[in-house]
Amino acid sequence: MLVVVCYDVNTETREGRRRLRRVAKLCEGVGQRVQKSVFECQIDRAQFETLRRNLVAEINLDEDNLRFYRMAETKGYKTDEYGAFRAINFDAPLVV
Repeated sequence: MLVVVCYDVNTETREGRRRLRRVAKLCEGVGQRVQKSVFECQIDRAQFETLRRNLVAEINLDEDNLRFYRMAETKGYKTDEYGAFRAINFDAPLVV
């Protein structure tokens, strides 16, 4: 499934800046960054649950915001892109 992860971490304190780096690192491990705090992740349900659990453990629920948008393939989805960035097509053949 395609999961879009969006977050907003309060970086007014040193600990907040550390949380931001840890959250970004977790997302970079499973997806591709499409904007500064937005990642697209092509993952299965088990990977999603692990990612969700790890990210919720990192953020401060009183100061930060974390959102997951899950898009199941059975319902279909379409992404329109404009501008210089081009996403990786994870379903295309890998050419080395």
